[in-house]
Amino acid sequence: MKVIITDEISEAGLLTLREDSRIEVDVKLGLSVEELHGMIGNYDAIITRSGTTVDAALLDCATNLKIVARAGVGIDNVDVDYASSKGVIVVNAPFGNTNSAAEHTMAILLSFCRNVTIANASLKSGEWKRAPFTGHELKHKTMGVIGLGKVGGRVALRGKAFEMDVIAYDPYISEKRGTDLGVKLVSLEELIRYADVLTVHTPLNEETKGMITAEHFEKMKDGIIVVNCARGGIIEEEAMLQALESGKVTGAAFDVWSVEPPNSDTLKKLIAHPNMVVTPHLGANTFEAQKNVAVDVSREIINYIDGKPMENAVNIPKFDPDLMEQMRPFMDLISKLGEFICQLAPANPDKITFAYNGKLARFDCAPLTVCGLAALLNKQTDVEVNMVNARMTARNMGIAVEEVRTTESEAFSSLVTITLESGAGTRTIAGTLFEGTPKIVMMRDYKTDFHPEPHMLVINYEDRPGMLGKIGTILGEANINIGNMNLGRREKAGEAMVVFSVDTPVDQETLDKITTACDARFIKAIRMQ
Repeated sequence: MKVIITDEISEAGLLTLREDSRIEVDVKLGLSVEELHGMIGNYDAIITRSGTTVDAALLDCATNLKIVARAGVGIDNVDVDYASSKGVIVVNAPFGNTNSAAEHTMAILLSFCRNVTIANASLKSGEWKRAPFTGHELKHKTMGVIGLGKVGGRVALRGKAFEMDVIAYDPYISEKRGTDLGVKLVSLEELIRYADVLTVHTPLNEETKGMITAEHFEKMKDGIIVVNCARGGIIEEEAMLQALESGKVTGAAFDVWSVEPPNSDTLKKLIAHPNMVVTPHLGANTFEAQKNVAVDVSREIINYIDGKPMENAVNIPKFDPDLMEQMRPFMDLISKLGEFICQLAPANPDKITFAYNGKLARFDCAPLTVCGLAALLNKQTDVEVNMVNARMTARNMGIAVEEVRTTESEAFSSLVTITLESGAGTRTIAGTLFEGTPKIVMMRDYKTDFHPEPHMLVINYEDRPGMLGKIGTILGEANINIGNMNLGRREKAGEAMVVFSVDTPVDQETLDKITTACDARFIKAIRMQ
Protein backbone atom coordinates (compact mmCIF):
# COMPACT_ATOMS: atom_id res chain seq x y z
CA MET A 1 0.00 0.00 0.00
CA LYS A 2 1.28 3.48 -0.92
CA VAL A 3 0.58 6.27 1.59
CA ILE A 4 1.06 9.99 0.98
CA ILE A 5 1.39 12.43 3.88
CA THR A 6 0.59 16.03 2.94
CA ASP A 7 0.75 17.83 6.31
CA GLU A 8 3.16 17.86 9.26
CA ILE A 9 2.68 14.57 11.13
CA SER A 10 4.63 13.33 14.15
CA GLU A 11 7.41 11.09 12.86
CA ALA A 12 7.35 9.09 16.10
CA GLY A 13 3.70 8.26 15.50
CA LEU A 14 4.44 6.95 12.00
CA LEU A 15 6.90 4.26 13.08
CA THR A 16 4.32 1.48 12.78
CA LEU A 17 3.76 2.41 9.13
CA ARG A 18 7.43 2.77 8.29
CA GLU A 19 8.28 -0.57 9.91
CA ASP A 20 5.60 -2.43 7.93
CA SER A 21 7.12 -3.89 4.76
CA ARG A 22 3.73 -3.81 3.03
CA ILE A 23 3.54 -0.02 3.24
CA GLU A 24 5.44 2.65 1.30
CA VAL A 25 5.25 6.11 2.91
CA ASP A 26 5.89 9.33 0.98
CA VAL A 27 5.96 12.68 2.80
CA LYS A 28 5.01 15.49 0.38
CA LEU A 29 4.59 18.80 2.18
CA GLY A 30 3.70 22.14 0.65
CA LEU A 31 2.16 20.76 -2.54
CA SER A 32 -0.02 23.01 -4.64
CA VAL A 33 -3.55 21.82 -5.40
CA GLU A 34 -2.51 21.04 -8.96
CA GLU A 35 0.53 19.07 -7.86
CA LEU A 36 -1.47 17.01 -5.37
CA HIS A 37 -4.20 16.30 -7.93
CA GLY A 38 -1.55 15.19 -10.38
CA MET A 39 -0.01 12.58 -8.09
CA ILE A 40 -2.85 11.42 -5.79
CA GLY A 41 -3.86 8.69 -8.26
CA ASN A 42 -0.69 6.79 -7.35
CA TYR A 43 -1.67 6.38 -3.70
CA ASP A 44 -3.95 4.09 -1.71
CA ALA A 45 -4.14 6.30 1.39
CA ILE A 46 -3.63 9.93 2.32
CA ILE A 47 -2.83 11.22 5.81
CA THR A 48 -3.66 14.87 6.42
CA ARG A 49 -4.28 17.39 9.13
CA SER A 50 -6.20 20.60 8.53
CA GLY A 51 -3.89 21.94 5.82
CA THR A 52 -5.16 19.73 2.98
CA THR A 53 -8.66 19.96 1.53
CA VAL A 54 -9.95 16.56 0.46
CA ASP A 55 -12.82 17.66 -1.76
CA ALA A 56 -14.66 16.15 -4.72
CA ALA A 57 -12.05 17.42 -7.18
CA LEU A 58 -9.24 15.66 -5.32
CA LEU A 59 -11.27 12.48 -4.85
CA ASP A 60 -12.05 12.34 -8.57
CA CYS A 61 -8.30 12.30 -9.25
CA ALA A 62 -7.67 9.69 -6.54
CA THR A 63 -8.39 6.64 -8.67
CA ASN A 64 -6.72 4.17 -6.28
CA LEU A 65 -7.56 5.87 -2.98
CA LYS A 66 -9.04 3.66 -0.28
CA ILE A 67 -8.51 5.66 2.92
CA VAL A 68 -8.47 9.31 3.93
CA ALA A 69 -6.88 9.52 7.38
CA ARG A 70 -7.33 12.80 9.25
CA ALA A 71 -4.75 13.00 12.03
CA GLY A 72 -7.04 14.86 14.40
CA VAL A 73 -10.68 15.13 15.41
CA GLY A 74 -12.25 17.53 12.92
CA ILE A 75 -13.12 16.39 9.42
CA ASP A 76 -14.58 19.64 8.05
CA ASN A 77 -11.79 19.71 5.44
CA VAL A 78 -12.95 16.34 4.05
CA ASP A 79 -16.00 15.85 1.81
CA VAL A 80 -17.17 12.74 3.65
CA ASP A 81 -20.33 12.23 1.59
CA TYR A 82 -18.47 12.29 -1.71
CA ALA A 83 -15.78 10.01 -0.32
CA SER A 84 -18.50 7.58 0.72
CA SER A 85 -19.97 7.58 -2.78
CA LYS A 86 -16.52 6.57 -4.03
CA GLY A 87 -16.20 3.81 -1.44
CA VAL A 88 -13.34 5.68 0.26
CA ILE A 89 -13.08 5.19 4.00
CA VAL A 90 -12.59 8.33 6.08
CA VAL A 91 -10.96 7.87 9.47
CA ASN A 92 -10.01 10.38 12.12
CA ALA A 93 -8.30 10.32 15.50
CA PRO A 94 -11.01 11.44 17.90
CA PHE A 95 -9.25 10.55 21.13
CA GLY A 96 -5.55 11.20 20.62
CA ASN A 97 -5.70 14.94 21.32
CA THR A 98 -8.61 15.10 23.78
CA ASN A 99 -6.39 15.73 26.78
CA SER A 100 -4.38 18.32 24.87
CA ALA A 101 -7.53 20.22 23.85
CA ALA A 102 -8.96 20.10 27.37
CA GLU A 103 -5.75 21.40 28.90
CA HIS A 104 -5.49 24.19 26.32
CA THR A 105 -9.06 25.22 27.11
CA MET A 106 -8.10 25.68 30.75
CA ALA A 107 -4.81 27.34 29.78
CA ILE A 108 -6.35 30.14 27.74
CA LEU A 109 -9.21 30.54 30.22
CA LEU A 110 -6.77 30.98 33.09
CA SER A 111 -4.55 33.21 30.95
CA PHE A 112 -7.46 35.61 30.54
CA CYS A 113 -8.61 35.37 34.15
CA ARG A 114 -5.12 36.20 35.49
CA ASN A 115 -4.07 38.60 32.70
CA VAL A 116 -1.07 36.41 31.90
CA THR A 117 -0.53 37.60 28.33
CA ILE A 118 -0.59 41.35 28.99
CA ALA A 119 1.24 41.11 32.33
CA ASN A 120 3.93 39.05 30.61
CA ALA A 121 4.33 41.68 27.89
CA SER A 122 4.39 44.47 30.46
CA LEU A 123 7.11 42.93 32.59
CA LYS A 124 9.23 42.02 29.57
CA SER A 125 9.07 45.63 28.43
CA GLY A 126 10.69 46.73 31.70
CA GLU A 127 7.56 47.83 33.57
CA TRP A 128 6.61 46.75 37.08
CA LYS A 129 2.82 47.13 37.32
CA ARG A 130 0.43 45.03 39.38
CA ALA A 131 -2.83 46.90 39.89
CA PRO A 132 -3.85 46.92 36.21
CA PHE A 133 -3.66 43.14 36.13
CA THR A 134 -6.10 42.27 38.90
CA GLY A 135 -7.79 39.06 37.83
CA HIS A 136 -10.78 36.77 38.39
CA GLU A 137 -10.99 33.55 40.40
CA LEU A 138 -12.82 30.52 39.08
CA LYS A 139 -13.87 29.17 42.48
CA HIS A 140 -17.66 29.20 42.96
CA LYS A 141 -18.23 30.43 39.41
CA THR A 142 -20.64 28.47 37.19
CA MET A 143 -19.03 26.86 34.15
CA GLY A 144 -21.41 26.07 31.28
CA VAL A 145 -20.07 23.36 28.99
CA ILE A 146 -21.73 22.92 25.59
CA GLY A 147 -20.92 19.40 24.40
CA LEU A 148 -20.04 16.83 27.04
CA GLY A 149 -18.06 14.46 24.87
CA LYS A 150 -14.45 13.38 25.33
CA VAL A 151 -13.02 16.92 25.50
CA GLY A 152 -16.03 18.57 27.13
CA GLY A 153 -16.12 15.89 29.81
CA ARG A 154 -12.45 16.48 30.66
CA VAL A 155 -12.98 20.24 30.79
CA ALA A 156 -15.94 19.71 33.13
CA LEU A 157 -13.78 17.63 35.48
CA ARG A 158 -11.07 20.28 35.45
CA GLY A 159 -13.64 22.95 36.19
CA LYS A 160 -14.81 20.98 39.18
CA ALA A 161 -11.20 20.64 40.33
CA PHE A 162 -11.16 24.45 40.50
CA GLU A 163 -14.27 24.23 42.71
CA MET A 164 -16.57 25.54 40.00
CA ASP A 165 -20.21 24.58 39.68
CA VAL A 166 -20.51 22.86 36.31
CA ILE A 167 -23.62 22.63 34.16
CA ALA A 168 -23.74 21.19 30.64
CA TYR A 169 -25.88 21.07 27.54
CA ASP A 170 -25.64 18.03 25.30
CA PRO A 171 -28.81 16.47 23.84
CA TYR A 172 -26.92 13.36 22.70
CA ILE A 173 -25.63 12.00 25.97
CA SER A 174 -27.32 10.05 28.74
CA GLU A 175 -28.20 11.33 32.19
CA LYS A 176 -25.80 8.70 33.50
CA ARG A 177 -22.78 10.36 31.88
CA GLY A 178 -23.71 13.66 33.50
CA THR A 179 -24.11 11.92 36.83
CA ASP A 180 -20.78 10.10 36.43
CA LEU A 181 -19.05 13.44 35.82
CA GLY A 182 -20.91 15.18 38.62
CA VAL A 183 -22.39 17.62 36.11
CA LYS A 184 -25.97 18.85 35.94
CA LEU A 185 -27.51 18.57 32.47
CA VAL A 186 -29.63 21.56 31.49
CA SER A 187 -31.20 23.06 28.38
CA LEU A 188 -29.21 25.45 26.21
CA GLU A 189 -31.42 28.31 27.41
CA GLU A 190 -30.68 27.52 31.06
CA LEU A 191 -26.97 27.23 30.41
CA ILE A 192 -26.89 30.59 28.62
CA ARG A 193 -28.77 32.21 31.51
CA TYR A 194 -26.69 30.90 34.43
CA ALA A 195 -23.13 30.44 33.16
CA ASP A 196 -20.34 32.71 34.36
CA VAL A 197 -17.94 30.95 32.00
CA LEU A 198 -19.20 29.43 28.74
CA THR A 199 -17.05 26.95 26.81
CA VAL A 200 -18.01 25.04 23.65
CA HIS A 201 -16.85 21.52 22.76
CA THR A 202 -18.93 20.31 19.82
CA PRO A 203 -18.00 19.38 16.26
CA LEU A 204 -18.77 21.89 13.51
CA ASN A 205 -21.72 20.71 11.43
CA GLU A 206 -25.05 21.98 10.12
CA GLU A 207 -26.55 21.72 13.59
CA THR A 208 -23.79 23.59 15.46
CA LYS A 209 -22.68 26.19 12.90
CA GLY A 210 -23.65 29.59 14.29
CA MET A 211 -25.02 27.89 17.39
CA ILE A 212 -24.37 30.86 19.69
CA THR A 213 -25.89 34.02 18.24
CA ALA A 214 -26.44 37.67 19.20
CA GLU A 215 -29.77 36.64 20.69
CA HIS A 216 -27.96 34.25 23.04
CA PHE A 217 -25.47 36.93 24.08
CA GLU A 218 -28.35 39.21 25.08
CA LYS A 219 -29.59 36.56 27.54
CA MET A 220 -26.18 35.90 29.14
CA LYS A 221 -25.04 37.29 32.47
CA ASP A 222 -23.25 40.61 32.32
CA GLY A 223 -19.53 39.98 32.61
CA ILE A 224 -19.55 36.41 31.25
CA ILE A 225 -16.32 34.88 29.92
CA VAL A 226 -16.55 32.92 26.64
CA VAL A 227 -14.09 30.22 25.50
CA ASN A 228 -13.90 28.44 22.15
CA CYS A 229 -11.29 25.72 21.80
CA ALA A 230 -13.48 23.54 19.56
CA ARG A 231 -14.19 24.83 16.05
CA GLY A 232 -14.42 28.29 14.54
CA GLY A 233 -17.96 29.26 13.55
CA ILE A 234 -19.82 27.55 16.40
CA ILE A 235 -20.01 31.00 18.00
CA GLU A 236 -21.02 33.78 15.60
CA GLU A 237 -17.91 35.91 15.48
CA GLU A 238 -19.64 39.20 14.60
CA ALA A 239 -21.94 38.73 17.60
CA MET A 240 -18.92 37.88 19.75
CA LEU A 241 -17.20 41.10 18.72
CA GLN A 242 -20.28 43.20 19.45
CA ALA A 243 -20.67 41.58 22.88
CA LEU A 244 -17.06 42.41 23.73
CA GLU A 245 -17.34 45.98 22.49
CA SER A 246 -20.55 46.55 24.44
CA GLY A 247 -19.05 45.16 27.65
CA LYS A 248 -21.66 42.42 27.90
CA VAL A 249 -18.79 39.93 27.77
CA THR A 250 -15.89 40.69 30.11
CA GLY A 251 -13.49 38.71 27.98
CA ALA A 252 -13.02 35.75 25.73
CA ALA A 253 -10.38 33.17 24.87
CA PHE A 254 -10.40 31.71 21.35
CA ASP A 255 -8.12 29.14 19.73
CA VAL A 256 -10.15 28.57 16.55
CA TRP A 257 -11.61 30.70 13.77
CA SER A 258 -14.18 30.33 11.01
CA VAL A 259 -11.44 31.07 8.48
CA GLU A 260 -7.88 29.97 9.15
CA PRO A 261 -5.67 31.92 8.76
CA PRO A 262 -8.15 34.68 9.73
CA ASN A 263 -8.51 37.27 6.98
CA SER A 264 -11.81 39.13 7.41
CA ASP A 265 -12.17 42.53 9.09
CA THR A 266 -14.38 40.99 11.79
CA LEU A 267 -11.82 38.36 12.68
CA LYS A 268 -8.96 40.86 12.67
CA LYS A 269 -10.89 43.17 15.03
CA LEU A 270 -11.82 40.24 17.25
CA ILE A 271 -8.23 39.06 17.50
CA ALA A 272 -7.00 42.58 18.21
CA HIS A 273 -9.56 43.24 20.96
CA PRO A 274 -7.77 43.88 24.29
CA ASN A 275 -10.12 41.56 26.16
CA MET A 276 -9.37 38.60 23.93
CA VAL A 277 -6.75 35.93 24.61
CA VAL A 278 -6.03 34.26 21.28
CA THR A 279 -3.95 31.39 19.93
CA PRO A 280 -3.55 30.07 16.35
CA HIS A 281 -5.41 26.73 16.66
CA LEU A 282 -3.02 25.17 19.16
CA GLY A 283 -5.51 22.94 20.98
CA ALA A 284 -4.00 19.75 19.61
CA ASN A 285 -0.44 21.07 19.40
CA THR A 286 1.36 19.12 22.05
CA PHE A 287 4.09 16.62 21.31
CA GLU A 288 2.03 13.94 23.05
CA ALA A 289 -1.15 14.68 21.11
CA GLN A 290 0.60 14.81 17.75
CA LYS A 291 2.19 11.46 18.41
CA ASN A 292 -1.11 9.99 19.62
CA VAL A 293 -3.15 11.02 16.57
CA ALA A 294 -0.42 9.79 14.22
CA VAL A 295 -0.36 6.46 16.02
CA ASP A 296 -4.16 6.22 15.84
CA VAL A 297 -4.45 6.82 12.09
CA SER A 298 -1.44 4.58 11.40
CA ARG A 299 -3.15 1.78 13.32
CA GLU A 300 -6.31 2.26 11.25
CA ILE A 301 -4.39 1.91 7.98
CA ILE A 302 -2.81 -1.31 9.23
CA ASN A 303 -6.24 -2.54 10.39
CA TYR A 304 -7.45 -1.99 6.82
CA ILE A 305 -4.59 -4.00 5.34
CA ASP A 306 -5.15 -6.80 7.87
CA GLY A 307 -8.91 -6.86 7.20
CA LYS A 308 -9.70 -5.88 10.78
CA PRO A 309 -12.57 -3.58 11.86
CA MET A 310 -11.72 0.12 11.76
CA GLU A 311 -12.65 1.71 15.05
CA ASN A 312 -12.55 5.37 14.00
CA ALA A 313 -14.04 5.32 10.50
CA VAL A 314 -16.54 8.18 10.36
CA ASN A 315 -18.48 6.89 7.34
CA ILE A 316 -18.90 3.27 8.47
CA PRO A 317 -21.54 2.17 10.99
CA LYS A 318 -19.70 1.19 14.14
CA PHE A 319 -20.30 -0.12 17.60
CA ASP A 320 -19.97 1.83 20.79
CA PRO A 321 -16.22 1.75 21.62
CA ASP A 322 -17.00 -0.19 24.80
CA LEU A 323 -18.54 -2.97 22.68
CA MET A 324 -15.88 -3.14 19.97
CA GLU A 325 -13.77 -5.89 21.51
CA GLN A 326 -16.89 -7.95 22.21
CA MET A 327 -18.24 -7.51 18.68
CA ARG A 328 -15.02 -7.87 16.71
CA PRO A 329 -15.29 -11.72 16.50
CA PHE A 330 -18.86 -11.41 15.19
CA MET A 331 -17.64 -9.11 12.41
CA ASP A 332 -15.17 -11.82 11.44
CA LEU A 333 -17.96 -14.41 11.58
CA ILE A 334 -20.40 -12.50 9.39
CA SER A 335 -17.66 -11.66 6.87
CA LYS A 336 -16.88 -15.36 6.52
CA LEU A 337 -20.57 -16.26 6.21
CA GLY A 338 -21.03 -13.66 3.49
CA GLU A 339 -17.90 -14.68 1.62
CA PHE A 340 -18.88 -18.36 1.83
CA ILE A 341 -22.50 -18.13 0.71
CA CYS A 342 -21.84 -15.71 -2.14
CA GLN A 343 -19.79 -18.45 -3.81
CA LEU A 344 -22.66 -20.94 -3.52
CA ALA A 345 -25.75 -18.87 -4.25
CA PRO A 346 -26.89 -17.57 -7.65
CA ALA A 347 -25.70 -14.07 -8.48
CA ASN A 348 -27.90 -10.97 -8.24
CA PRO A 349 -30.25 -11.82 -5.37
CA ASP A 350 -33.45 -9.82 -5.03
CA LYS A 351 -33.32 -9.68 -1.24
CA ILE A 352 -30.80 -10.35 1.51
CA THR A 353 -31.93 -10.83 5.10
CA PHE A 354 -29.59 -10.69 8.07
CA ALA A 355 -31.05 -12.29 11.20
CA TYR A 356 -29.52 -12.04 14.68
CA ASN A 357 -30.68 -14.39 17.43
CA GLY A 358 -29.86 -14.65 21.11
CA LYS A 359 -27.66 -12.37 23.19
CA LEU A 360 -26.24 -10.66 20.11
CA ALA A 361 -29.69 -9.28 19.26
CA ARG A 362 -29.63 -7.02 22.31
CA PHE A 363 -27.21 -4.71 20.55
CA ASP A 364 -27.35 -2.51 17.46
CA CYS A 365 -26.29 -4.91 14.71
CA ALA A 366 -26.13 -2.39 11.84
CA PRO A 367 -22.31 -2.58 11.65
CA LEU A 368 -22.55 -6.37 11.33
CA THR A 369 -25.13 -6.08 8.57
CA VAL A 370 -22.96 -3.71 6.54
CA CYS A 371 -19.89 -5.89 7.13
CA GLY A 372 -21.73 -9.00 5.91
CA LEU A 373 -23.22 -7.14 2.96
CA ALA A 374 -19.78 -5.96 1.87
CA ALA A 375 -18.44 -9.53 1.98
CA LEU A 376 -21.42 -10.79 -0.02
CA LEU A 377 -21.30 -8.19 -2.78
CA ASN A 378 -17.57 -7.80 -3.18
CA LYS A 379 -17.33 -10.82 -5.50
CA GLN A 380 -20.38 -9.83 -7.52
CA THR A 381 -19.28 -6.44 -8.84
CA ASP A 382 -16.33 -5.08 -10.78
CA VAL A 383 -15.69 -2.39 -8.16
CA GLU A 384 -14.48 -2.88 -4.61
CA VAL A 385 -17.34 -3.08 -2.14
CA ASN A 386 -16.61 -2.26 1.48
CA MET A 387 -18.49 -1.12 4.56
CA VAL A 388 -18.57 2.43 3.21
CA ASN A 389 -20.47 1.77 0.00
CA ALA A 390 -22.09 -1.63 0.64
CA ARG A 391 -25.62 -0.32 1.20
CA MET A 392 -25.32 2.08 -1.73
CA THR A 393 -24.07 -0.75 -3.97
CA ALA A 394 -26.95 -3.00 -2.90
CA ARG A 395 -29.43 -0.23 -3.63
CA ASN A 396 -27.92 0.40 -7.07
CA MET A 397 -28.16 -3.35 -7.79
CA GLY A 398 -31.83 -3.36 -6.82
CA ILE A 399 -31.25 -5.59 -3.79
CA ALA A 400 -33.50 -5.17 -0.77
CA VAL A 401 -31.66 -5.50 2.55
CA GLU A 402 -33.51 -6.45 5.74
CA GLU A 403 -32.31 -6.85 9.31
CA VAL A 404 -34.15 -8.96 11.89
CA ARG A 405 -33.31 -9.29 15.58
CA THR A 406 -34.74 -11.51 18.28
CA THR A 407 -33.32 -12.50 21.64
CA GLU A 408 -34.83 -15.97 21.28
CA SER A 409 -32.44 -18.74 20.23
CA GLU A 410 -33.02 -22.47 20.65
CA ALA A 411 -29.55 -23.97 20.40
CA PHE A 412 -26.95 -21.19 20.51
CA SER A 413 -26.33 -18.21 22.77
CA SER A 414 -25.90 -16.08 19.62
CA LEU A 415 -26.65 -17.00 16.02
CA VAL A 416 -26.17 -15.07 12.77
CA THR A 417 -28.20 -16.13 9.71
CA ILE A 418 -27.96 -14.78 6.16
CA THR A 419 -30.74 -15.58 3.67
CA LEU A 420 -30.53 -14.78 -0.04
CA GLU A 421 -33.68 -14.77 -2.14
CA SER A 422 -33.63 -14.80 -5.93
CA GLY A 423 -35.54 -16.17 -8.87
CA ALA A 424 -33.50 -19.37 -8.54
CA GLY A 425 -34.73 -19.94 -4.98
CA THR A 426 -33.57 -19.28 -1.44
CA ARG A 427 -30.15 -19.94 0.07
CA THR A 428 -29.44 -19.78 3.79
CA ILE A 429 -26.31 -19.97 5.89
CA ALA A 430 -25.97 -19.60 9.66
CA GLY A 431 -23.03 -19.41 12.01
CA THR A 432 -21.98 -18.82 15.57
CA LEU A 433 -18.82 -18.44 17.61
CA PHE A 434 -17.26 -21.41 19.34
CA GLU A 435 -14.63 -20.25 21.84
CA GLY A 436 -14.29 -17.08 19.75
CA THR A 437 -13.81 -18.94 16.46
CA PRO A 438 -16.37 -18.72 13.58
CA LYS A 439 -18.31 -21.91 12.95
CA ILE A 440 -20.91 -22.58 10.23
CA VAL A 441 -23.80 -24.52 11.76
CA MET A 442 -26.38 -24.53 8.95
CA MET A 443 -26.46 -24.45 5.15
CA ARG A 444 -29.85 -24.45 3.48
CA ASP A 445 -31.77 -26.81 5.80
CA TYR A 446 -28.78 -29.02 6.55
CA LYS A 447 -27.22 -28.93 9.99
CA THR A 448 -23.47 -28.54 9.71
CA ASP A 449 -20.55 -28.10 12.08
CA PHE A 450 -17.31 -26.81 10.56
CA HIS A 451 -14.89 -23.89 10.63
CA PRO A 452 -14.33 -22.02 7.35
CA GLU A 453 -10.90 -22.87 5.90
CA PRO A 454 -8.96 -21.30 3.00
CA HIS A 455 -9.81 -24.16 0.59
CA MET A 456 -13.09 -26.04 0.80
CA LEU A 457 -15.28 -28.26 -1.33
CA VAL A 458 -19.09 -28.42 -1.10
CA ILE A 459 -20.94 -31.33 -2.70
CA ASN A 460 -24.67 -32.08 -2.76
CA TYR A 461 -25.56 -35.64 -3.83
CA GLU A 462 -27.83 -38.61 -3.11
CA ASP A 463 -26.40 -40.47 -0.15
CA ARG A 464 -25.50 -44.00 -1.16
CA PRO A 465 -22.92 -46.46 0.17
CA GLY A 466 -19.42 -45.81 -1.11
CA MET A 467 -19.93 -42.19 -2.16
CA LEU A 468 -17.49 -40.71 0.32
CA GLY A 469 -14.94 -43.35 -0.62
CA LYS A 470 -15.19 -42.42 -4.29
CA ILE A 471 -14.76 -38.75 -3.50
CA GLY A 472 -11.75 -39.44 -1.30
CA THR A 473 -10.16 -41.63 -3.96
CA ILE A 474 -10.53 -39.01 -6.69
CA LEU A 475 -9.11 -36.29 -4.46
CA GLY A 476 -6.22 -38.57 -3.52
CA GLU A 477 -5.45 -39.30 -7.16
CA ALA A 478 -5.28 -35.53 -7.71
CA ASN A 479 -2.85 -35.27 -4.77
CA ILE A 480 -5.38 -33.17 -2.81
CA ASN A 481 -5.27 -33.91 0.91
CA ILE A 482 -8.46 -33.80 2.97
CA GLY A 483 -8.14 -31.88 6.26
CA ASN A 484 -11.66 -32.23 7.65
CA MET A 485 -15.05 -33.41 6.55
CA ASN A 486 -18.58 -32.57 7.66
CA LEU A 487 -21.63 -34.49 6.45
CA GLY A 488 -25.16 -33.20 6.71
CA ARG A 489 -28.24 -35.08 5.60
CA ARG A 490 -31.99 -34.99 6.15
CA GLU A 491 -32.52 -38.76 6.41
CA LYS A 492 -30.74 -42.06 5.86
CA ALA A 493 -30.04 -42.80 2.19
CA GLY A 494 -31.48 -39.42 1.26
CA GLU A 495 -30.01 -36.23 -0.10
CA ALA A 496 -26.77 -35.26 1.60
CA MET A 497 -24.40 -32.31 1.68
CA VAL A 498 -20.73 -32.85 2.46
CA VAL A 499 -18.20 -30.10 3.12
CA PHE A 500 -14.49 -30.87 2.89
CA SER A 501 -11.63 -28.67 3.94
CA VAL A 502 -8.66 -29.44 1.72
CA ASP A 503 -5.03 -28.40 1.82
CA THR A 504 -4.86 -27.18 -1.78
CA PRO A 505 -7.37 -25.84 -4.34
CA VAL A 506 -9.53 -28.33 -6.24
CA ASP A 507 -9.11 -27.93 -10.00
CA GLN A 508 -11.93 -28.13 -12.53
CA GLU A 509 -10.87 -31.51 -13.90
CA THR A 510 -11.13 -33.06 -10.44
CA LEU A 511 -14.53 -31.41 -9.91
CA ASP A 512 -15.76 -32.95 -13.17
CA LYS A 513 -14.56 -36.41 -12.13
CA ILE A 514 -16.35 -36.17 -8.76
CA THR A 515 -19.53 -34.92 -10.45
CA THR A 516 -19.54 -37.94 -12.77
CA ALA A 517 -18.62 -40.50 -10.13
CA CYS A 518 -21.24 -39.34 -7.59
CA ASP A 519 -23.87 -37.94 -9.91
CA ALA A 520 -23.50 -34.74 -7.89
CA ARG A 521 -26.43 -32.39 -7.99
CA PHE A 522 -24.22 -29.50 -6.93
CA ILE A 523 -20.46 -29.15 -6.51
CA LYS A 524 -18.40 -26.08 -5.81
CA ALA A 525 -14.81 -25.36 -4.80
CA ILE A 526 -14.71 -22.55 -2.24
CA ARG A 527 -11.79 -20.18 -1.80
CA MET A 528 -11.77 -18.14 1.39
CA GLN A 529 -9.44 -15.17 1.76
